[in-house]
Amino acid sequence: MTTTESPRWFKSSYSNNGGTCVEVAANLTVSRGIVPVRDSKNPHGPVLAIAPAAWSEFVGSVKADELSA
Repeated sequence: MTTTESPRWFKSSYSNNGGTCVEVAANLTVSRGIVPVRDSKNPHGPVLAIAPAAWSEFVGSVKADELSA
């Protein structure tokens, strides 16, 4: 992989097109050391660059239902 690799965006299969989705480009974790995240409704808008460890912790908390509204 090179550092010029383009993000490959994807949404969760659980998103069901409800309009409140985020997209993630996990393919940049190794080459750039980040997990880019963006609003699926605004693909040309801002992108959050999250550290892989923080992203893993967040996803684990979601899966464990540790986050509440």
